[in-house]
Amino acid sequence: MVKIISKNSDDFEFIETGRVVKTQGLRGEVRVHSSTDFPEIRYAVGNSLKLFRDGKPTLDVVVRSYRRQKNLDIVGFAGYDSINNVEEFVGGALKIAKSDQHELDDDEFYYHEIVGLKIVDEESGELLGTVSDVMNLGSNDVWTVKRRGAKDFMLPFIESVVKKVDVKKGEALVEIPEGLID
Repeated sequence: MVKIISKNSDDFEFIETGRVVKTQGLRGEVRVHSSTDFPEIRYAVGNSLKLFRDGKPTLDVVVRSYRRQKNLDIVGFAGYDSINNVEEFVGGALKIAKSDQHELDDDEFYYHEIVGLKIVDEESGELLGTVSDVMNLGSNDVWTVKRRGAKDFMLPFIESVVKKVDVKKGEALVEIPEGLID
């Protein structure tokens, strides 16, 4: 099971927990498309986060309110109580310090550990491509695998397909079901 995503980060000391996609109401709340399996922990009232925005200084923010609405997290920050104060947050990435990650079980991984893995066919040893993205689709995660000179393909992160993940070696051994590629 994959836990937290970290992509588009210039600073590898931080892990992305979500992206601000829109403002919410007039009281300074924002809608966050989360990439954490722990939103209730990450966005708990009083928690500190860092807001990374292109071309702007990193901003330290403290959560003042949190609720879940449909598939988005609605977060308010202390000291930002008007829509006018948070409009510039849209498009920004909320991150935590890498040292604040939870310990995971042996068969669990963070997204940032998965992105960049080489996908190798278990039977033939053939390099199939490299993981470029991880999407959580509810029942399981799906990895986007980029291939040289060929169309990308989607790889479901399920036991019958992904046989072994070796983060230290930088690869995952897979058994591709018929019809999955091309």
